[in-house]
Amino acid sequence: MKLNTPRWWYDRERRHAPMTRMLLKPLSWVWAAATARRIARAAPYDPGVPVISIGNLTVGGSGKTPVAREILCLLRADGVDAHALSRGYGGRLEGPVRVDPAVHTAADVGDEPLMLALDSPAWIARDRVAGARAAAAAGARALVLDDAHQNPALEKALSLVVVDGETRDHEWPFGDGSVFPSGPMREPLKAGLARADAVVVLLPADAPGADPELIAAFGALPVFIARLQPAAPPPPGPLIGFAGIAKPWKVERSLKAAGADLVDFAPFPDHAAFREQDLRFLADRAEQFGARLITTEKDWSRLPPAWRARVISWPVKATFEDPAAVSAALRAALAAG
Repeated sequence: MKLNTPRWWYDRERRHAPMTRMLLKPLSWVWAAATARRIARAAPYDPGVPVISIGNLTVGGSGKTPVAREILCLLRADGVDAHALSRGYGGRLEGPVRVDPAVHTAADVGDEPLMLALDSPAWIARDRVAGARAAAAAGARALVLDDAHQNPALEKALSLVVVDGETRDHEWPFGDGSVFPSGPMREPLKAGLARADAVVVLLPADAPGADPELIAAFGALPVFIARLQPAAPPPPGPLIGFAGIAKPWKVERSLKAAGADLVDFAPFPDHAAFREQDLRFLADRAEQFGARLITTEKDWSRLPPAWRARVISWPVKATFEDPAAVSAALRAALAAG
């Protein structure tokens, strides 16, 4: 059974769940040690094409996939035949498989690869080396790895770490710095940043700007600012939203900021498989309020086909404030790789 992301993970002042944090600390030490050992012992494979890694330092909710889609878009604009490569979390296929949104479902390949395949050639493979070989053999001239900062299997030309830039309401993207499960970190901040070439701070559309204290946490690393923008405004009329992502409260906040008449919102665990009883409850709730159902593009891809016509998909897009600087960094990485 999947559980919702603890919101107290992102409280940097440790005001909530102090006993739970303390009890989980030994497991955090084991997790961090295992991650460090795996990375230290790896012998990364060079697939013969440059690899751009899009990862993060936390267990979810930073916006990796929208950033990966935009990086792929920038590469295409430069004439580079770039393919996406993902583990395919949540899918049953082991791969290597090229994702076809007309054929595959989220149950086959995972929801994030389906999003990537809407714009670019995308592959899934539990074995990243095998996936890279397959993509290169199919003509890829660059690979964009989604969620691979802690995966050392492939040699990387550029490692970008995506960080959630929301710091309002006492939120902090790294919480108190604790590693999973006593906090949101996949590894200690210093260790993760040491392998990064640059940081992408992803801001909500309505945020005034990046927090200077957050930018200072990255030291001398280059920082690119991006915003998560609605691809279209929410539809008029009363809406009931729901989302199964790592930080579902961000979807609720974004809908309201975009002007949605949101009368209710239901959070689900990340990558949740929506059950018929869940959807019927939401539909009954919507009927009660005379509202329509709305969810993220990613969540919509996991809905049973019979429900898709009854739920509005609300897409968002990551947009860089200085796309020319990002393109320059990509070109430099490709030339060096």
